Amino acid sequence: MTHRPRLNLLAEEAVHQIHENSLILLEEVGMKIQSQKALTLLENAGATVNHETEHAFFPRSLVEEQVKHAPSSITLYSRDGDPALKLEKNNVHLNPGSAATHLLDRKTSDRRHPQVNDVIEFARVTDALTYIDAQSTALIPADIPAVLADRYRLYLILQNSTKPIVTGTFSLDAFEDMQKMLEAVVGGSKKLREKPLAIFDTCPSAPLQWSELTVHDLLLGAEAGIPIELISMPQLGATGPITIAGSLVLHNAESLSGVVLTQLAAKGAPVIYGGSPTAVDMQYGTARLGAIESIMLTCAYAQMAKYYRLPTHGYLGLSDAKQGADSQSGYEAAMGLILGALTGINNIAGAGMLIFESTQSFEKLVIDDVLAGMVKRLIGGVTVTEETLALEELRKVGTQGGDFLRLRHTLNWFRKEHFMPGPLVDRQPYENWFNQNSPTSYKRAQKRVNEILATHDVSSLTKAQQQDLDGIVKAIMKRHKIPSLPQGPK
Repeated sequence: MTHRPRLNLLAEEAVHQIHENSLILLEEVGMKIQSQKALTLLENAGATVNHETEHAFFPRSLVEEQVKHAPSSITLYSRDGDPALKLEKNNVHLNPGSAATHLLDRKTSDRRHPQVNDVIEFARVTDALTYIDAQSTALIPADIPAVLADRYRLYLILQNSTKPIVTGTFSLDAFEDMQKMLEAVVGGSKKLREKPLAIFDTCPSAPLQWSELTVHDLLLGAEAGIPIELISMPQLGATGPITIAGSLVLHNAESLSGVVLTQLAAKGAPVIYGGSPTAVDMQYGTARLGAIESIMLTCAYAQMAKYYRLPTHGYLGLSDAKQGADSQSGYEAAMGLILGALTGINNIAGAGMLIFESTQSFEKLVIDDVLAGMVKRLIGGVTVTEETLALEELRKVGTQGGDFLRLRHTLNWFRKEHFMPGPLVDRQPYENWFNQNSPTSYKRAQKRVNEILATHDVSSLTKAQQQDLDGIVKAIMKRHKIPSLPQGPK
């Protein structure tokens, strides 16, 4: 028997109150939706719609009915077609946060804009990590024309990792291009629908709006059977109420509107209830993603998602710190990952992220992999069986001052029962550490990154896959009149 520890921030009565108030908000205030296609879908389903003002009011019955159609389980597959992530119930998986515009240079620690080679190296390091389960399009390469940045980072990651990918678009014509890339790798649209390799993030604009771009991607993804992840982003005190409960009502209403749209586009379309809420720092005006209130709101909305039996996502494990291995980075990341895992959030994004979700760090990424291993051990719970109770071993050692080191029971159980973090966590005697020139956490993480990049091999795409992928990128470049790109198609 194993008891899995759980965290519920909301009492059952509070869950019902949030649900009721969210339905009132959608019915009385509604959503502004910049898509005539989406508005027509809603109107045909019984919503009150004003096409001129792009405003839709969602009847309670419409919301409650469509939420029932959304699947409670979504499986993501590796590039090789093997099951990799099962987003359901309280399963926990992790990936790096997405779309950072900056990187901490792994040689100098200076903050700079990432380049194509950084995207490749970050993907290779992520591919090698044990407890980070998926990729994300984590960095936006600055040496690529902005019009192609969303597509090109996916192109690079598909070549440098076999793990599933969390991604998103920056322009209206990008989704179809990125869908073609995924189809080229997996073997066509039917196979991509059967074995999705990627999740696309779509973000409503708080308060209560869907932009033309995000609803465009949401509808296309639903129609193609590609999992859509809803990323509501209220800012406590700015684009959302200052109270956690108030912003939770807003977040829930926006997310429910996204679920309704996916199901009207294609009944049973895979959709993940997620988000990236923040608390505004009233002194500096910054978005505090590592704040305990942001973490609490994330865990609370995940509880709402479980009420609807939907797969869950949350931006946790990131930090507002400016370095990837300092104390603030460590405690904010650990706090978020522990609470998110105890809540049972299925897809936790944020490994490696710093500075208000704007910056990635190789060193923090590998440290977060160890943290991920620790939290997965935590949610594994305490196994209580006749063997683990160890009564016979306790009898053997008794009261005579013996030890348990030489017992077979210890040999059999120490790797099952104890998480082994490897050299990133220093537990050696002080003298040993001092004689090794006193390596810091940052130095150990830097060494680990260098080792991975020197030794880790990623299985290559087949010749046919590579040719198809290159052909798609060349066609995109021709359409946008871009003659060449760094690390471009061969």
